[in-house]
Amino acid sequence: MSPLTTRRAATVRTLAGTVLAAALIVPAATACSSASDAHGTTAATTPAAPVTPAPVTPAAQGTVAPATATGTHSTTAPAAPPASPASPRATAPATTAKAKPPVHTQPLVDGSTAEVQEIGAQHYVARIVHNGDVLATLETTDSDAGLDANDMFVVLSLDGQVHSWMGGGHQGPGTFKLAGGWTAKVTKIGELRYRAQILGYDNAVNGTLESNQQDVGGVANGVYIVLTAGGEISAHM
Repeated sequence: MSPLTTRRAATVRTLAGTVLAAALIVPAATACSSASDAHGTTAATTPAAPVTPAPVTPAAQGTVAPATATGTHSTTAPAAPPASPASPRATAPATTAKAKPPVHTQPLVDGSTAEVQEIGAQHYVARIVHNGDVLATLETTDSDAGLDANDMFVVLSLDGQVHSWMGGGHQGPGTFKLAGGWTAKVTKIGELRYRAQILGYDNAVNGTLESNQQDVGGVANGVYIVLTAGGEISAHM
């Protein structure tokens, strides 16, 4: 059997196995003159007739289109037409949260009912309800949970199952025989704080339960165990 783990706030470690985001437009004449000068050519001796420049249209001025994704510019693209009125956009249906599994109920030995809700993987909440009133709440996270409710002991396991029984408690400190052949050695380690070492047939410590101002519970090879904050321990198969 692997060791039991411990846990505070009304829970206890499971008895394992048991208990993360400008182009400079150069006029054509200037460009040609520059090109001739660059090649060292001599201008003609006959005066050139005056050239009347043609009217420059906006397109000839090299209107720069907005940059594309590659960072290039177009010098001939016409101005973009006015944007048409936006058409209504289809909206996707609102995403709804995944519904939690329905509550399942389980009767307890004192006539009350445990309403169990699954919160997540190995994460359950059990509310003990009597005549519509919530008397107590158990919650598992990474371990089983347990409590003593007026001498009714209740364990909520990691699989969402509830086990309850009446009586059979032993008041610590002390060493006590438990159901299933286990032995519990209970010691007081502080105010409303007790530790129970769970011993096997060879008296080796197979796991530990520790209460710290709240009750704790665990499961060891089908044996359900509760240790209260007051040092009382009880087990049931």
